[in-house]
Amino acid sequence: MAGGGDLTLPASKPSFGNDQRIDAATRRPRGRPAGSKNKPKTPIIITRDSANALKAHAMEVTSGCDLSESLINFARKKQRGVCVLNATGCVTNVALRQPSSSGSIVTLHGRFEILSLLGSILPPPAPPGVTGLTVYLAGAQGQVVGGNVVGALIASGPVMIMAATFMNATFDRLPLDEDDEVNVAVVNQRHVSEVYGIPQNLITNVNLPAEGYSWPSGRASAKSK
Repeated sequence: MAGGGDLTLPASKPSFGNDQRIDAATRRPRGRPAGSKNKPKTPIIITRDSANALKAHAMEVTSGCDLSESLINFARKKQRGVCVLNATGCVTNVALRQPSSSGSIVTLHGRFEILSLLGSILPPPAPPGVTGLTVYLAGAQGQVVGGNVVGALIASGPVMIMAATFMNATFDRLPLDEDDEVNVAVVNQRHVSEVYGIPQNLITNVNLPAEGYSWPSGRASAKSK
């Protein structure tokens, strides 16, 4: 230009078109590729029940059969403990031990509807006092009577029993002594065997396989003071 002035060109704006195209080409697309599938997972096959698992049972007792004897035979043959939750149906000619200080036995003649049936049945060998049934009955006149079942409990018509069964039960003596240590399992087993006369080979820990019922010891019994 005239006058010898410098020629200043306007600064050109940067172009992002090429960069954006490069980024779009190199950027990993979001989401899963078309046609992709999950890797097949190895199937989990359970070949045996856990020794500590509970099973729910609905048991029908035929008319004329003894409920107590039927449950005892079931526990012995299956080698499972039975926890009776409830029952529906009727029974006849029941002998009950009343929940009183005298513990008198009352024999009821006739047909009675089951209002409640609770208890536990364990296969042998089991400590005494942990097996038994408690029943509450309603008579024809609306009277309600209950107590511990003594002897037979004969079904009058079909009786449905709801129960849960288990493989292992741990014996614990309460109250627990806080000074007891966990590593006295061998002493515990010897104590339970001496008290209840259970053979040593039948006292095992709770990790017993599902082939046999166990009665393992729990924590140490309270120390004598």
